[in-house]
Amino acid sequence: MIKAQDSPSYPRTPDGRYFVVRGRLWRKSNPALDDVTREKLVKELMSARRAVRDAKGNPQAIKAARTLVERAKVALGERGAPWWDDGAPDFNRHMAKNTPYADWFTSL
Repeated sequence: MIKAQDSPSYPRTPDGRYFVVRGRLWRKSNPALDDVTREKLVKELMSARRAVRDAKGNPQAIKAARTLVERAKVALGERGAPWWDDGAPDFNRHMAKNTPYADWFTSL
C-alpha cells in the first residue's frame, strides 16, 4: 500500500519526521508502528473521514466523526505528542521556511 506521505512527490525531511506539501511540514506516522497496527489505524482514519463527509448537516455527527479522525491521527503519531524522544521540538503544520528545515527546503 502506497501512502501519500511516502509518495516520492512529497519531499521528506532528512530526519524522516515530516513531509512537505506546498511548503508546509506535516508530521509523518510513527515509523515504529508495525504494519498490522498501521494498516488498522489507517483503515480507522479513512472510515472516520468518510463519516465526516457523510455527516453533512448534522453538527453532532460531524463532531463525533472529527473526534474519531483526531483519535486515529494521534494513534498514528501524526498529531499529539511527537513520536520521537530526543527532545526536538515539533514543527507540524509550520511553514518549512520558518523552521530549522529552511535551508534544507530552500535547497530542494
